[in-house]
Amino acid sequence: MRELKILVVNNYGQFCHLIHRAVRDLDMDTKIIPNTTPIEDILAEEPDGLILSGGPEMERAGLCFDYVREIDIPILGICLGHQAIALAYGGHVHAGKKGGYAEVEIEILEEDDILRGLGPKTTVWASHADEVAILPEGFIHLARSEVCEIEAMCHPTKPIYGVQWHPEVSHTEKGKELLMNFFEACDQY
Repeated sequence: MRELKILVVNNYGQFCHLIHRAVRDLDMDTKIIPNTTPIEDILAEEPDGLILSGGPEMERAGLCFDYVREIDIPILGICLGHQAIALAYGGHVHAGKKGGYAEVEIEILEEDDILRGLGPKTTVWASHADEVAILPEGFIHLARSEVCEIEAMCHPTKPIYGVQWHPEVSHTEKGKELLMNFFEACDQY
């Protein structure tokens, strides 16, 4: 696969730099950008894809809602990024019943672009302090767990994907495969 340009949007999450490193270690051109970066500045970079990092609170998600509605390139939301996608398209987020960062077994319901080859089950690391409670209308439900019903989703027609878990951390099984699947979606778009 050719080297792609992937911008990582910083939502002040503790793993933003790990996402950047994971993308770089997979031989992609990448840089971290503030979540207040104007859309025209992002487009001027001519990225192949955008990753919305996790973060501590939705109030600090900057322009992420605008990015997922207005930028026409593949987007992967991780944790808070996943939740921001849901909210931007009319879904709902609530506090999770199981809060902290922990190991979770994921059941893959649909092996779409980003989850290809990961199923039928995989073990990941995730925080469920907040989680997507109601899928946005028309979105495809991709994965669930005993902890959270909506662990992953995608837009029905746009290359927009969200996962509650952290593919960038070493303890997540098949995290690199998920990222490579996202890069393939970027390469084919």
